[in-house]
Formats: sequence, structure tokens, C-alpha cells
Amino acid sequence: MAAIMKLLALFSLLNLCVASRVMPTSLVKDDQNQQLLKYHKGTLLHGKISVNIIWYGKFKPSQRAIVADFITSLSPSTAAQSKPSVAAWWKMTEKYYHIASSKTPSSLSLFLGKQIVDDSYSIGKSLSQKQIVQLASKGEQLNAINVVLTASDVGVDGFCVNRCGYHGSKSTVVKGKNNKFAYIWVGNSETQCPGYCAWPFHQPTYGPQSPPLVAPNNDIGLDGIILSLSGLLAGTATNPFGNGFYQGAAEAPLEAATACPGVYAKGAYPGYAGDLLVDPTTGASYNAHSANGRKYLLPAIYDPATSKCSTLV
Repeated sequence: MAAIMKLLALFSLLNLCVASRVMPTSLVKDDQNQQLLKYHKGTLLHGKISVNIIWYGKFKPSQRAIVADFITSLSPSTAAQSKPSVAAWWKMTEKYYHIASSKTPSSLSLFLGKQIVDDSYSIGKSLSQKQIVQLASKGEQLNAINVVLTASDVGVDGFCVNRCGYHGSKSTVVKGKNNKFAYIWVGNSETQCPGYCAWPFHQPTYGPQSPPLVAPNNDIGLDGIILSLSGLLAGTATNPFGNGFYQGAAEAPLEAATACPGVYAKGAYPGYAGDLLVDPTTGASYNAHSANGRKYLLPAIYDPATSKCSTLV
């Protein structure tokens, strides 16, 4: 616990914002014997949940495939033959479900749902949070996480200033019944702030300077999206409606992945992502394999059983 709090303090100095709703402005220290992330007794996402993607702006088919493959690979039924796998990374979130209900823990199964392409910039190139929710509402309204991904030439309120992405939920009515769906937004930072939202694949904007790593899919923007999207998915599963697992202010919480900022492998410290795997052919750094042969870099997940940041390598 003490080690994690030290990492959080150090990374706040770096002013990094990787896969968080908003940049935490303060940290509340719990007692050493308590969990860093408190369970607020709310509902976690459970059952079969579709992950629907709204592509806003120009994205190449190859870029859309990078994200689609990642989502598909979260399911243990499509686990990669090579280890460690994306599915093994996602399995680390299961411990939260056992804590939430130790007698009859629920489970979550994600699958790739609809992909909606809006490459005509139907509501412009400068978006508010309200417009992000408007776009997210184009996806499924029931048992869904709707992911809005904005292209590199789209500005979003707060993007590159204090956030790289965020998640939330929206109330809706489906067949006469009140319901909520979860949503996530992440922006492509390649041309706007790669040192802020795509580190370690770009020189960091602040803090210790080290050579950037080679992105596993040779696309700083999309590999940066995966960095944020993966952490936000973990936060959405374990704190979908603002009353699940988190620490600090509900408006700017530390969650399952953001409790371990900048940690991607063992040996990580500020300015160093950790001792990652390296592709001998491309020189790319990664820590997870997909079901279709791609490689990804995924963040550490805070382990509520050990009070430590858990990594695949």
C-alpha cells in the first residue's frame, strides 16, 4: 500500500493522464490496513455486455481492426495461444466481483457489438461532453458499454488538458423500463498531445525524459487509445455508475487501473514503464497477445486482494 501511494504521488508530479475520467487533483490516503479502493456498495457491470464502438471522424480500416481485435480478445473463449494474453489481463478484474459479493459473485462477459462509423463529422470537430453522450447514445441502450473514439483532428472539452478519456453512464428508458448504459470516450492524441496521452510511445510532456518505446501496432495514436481504453474498461466494469470501487472524489476517482498510473510491468518507476516484452523483429514493447496475433500494451490493475499493482509481466 505504501509503495502504491508513493507511486501515485510521484506520477501526480509528472502530470500524466492515462485512462482517467479527469486528472486527480488530490489523493486521499486510507489507513495502511484498509483497501486503497473502497467499495461503495453499488452495482458492478455483470452478465453479457456488448461493447459498441462509435467511430467519430476519419479512421482507417486497419485502425478500427486494432481496437476491434482488442475487444474481441477480452473474452476467455477467444484467448490468444501466445501468453500472456489480453484475456488473462481482463481476468484480473474478477477479484472485485468476489469482494462485492463473496457468497454469490457475479461475472461479466464482454463481446464486440455494433460498430458505427461517423466519418462525416456530423456534429463538428469541437465537441462538448454533452455531445459525447449524444454520440454514445447511438449505441445499444441495454446491457451495453458504448465507446466513442474521436479522430486525431477532433477536439473534445478537457482533452489534452486534464484528460485522455473518461467514462460515465446515462439513464434511458427501454421498453417502458428505466435503465442505464455505460459509455466511454477516448481521443486519438497523435497530433494533439502524444506526450500526454500516448506515453510511453512518445516523449513525455512532463517529468523524467526517456526514449519513447516502439508502439506494438506501429500507430502511436491507436496504441495510445488502447492504453486509455483498456484502463477505462476496467474502471467501467468495477465502477460503472459512480458507486462501485474507487478512491477519492466521485467526480475524479482513482479506479482499478488509474490507481496504478504509468505501471505496465514489474520494475516500473516514474518515467519507466517497466520491464516489458520486446518483439525481436520490430523492437516494439508490449505485454499482451491478442486472439488474432496482435500485441498490446495494457496497464497494471490494482489487486484488491494483495493491495498491489498486478501486471502480466
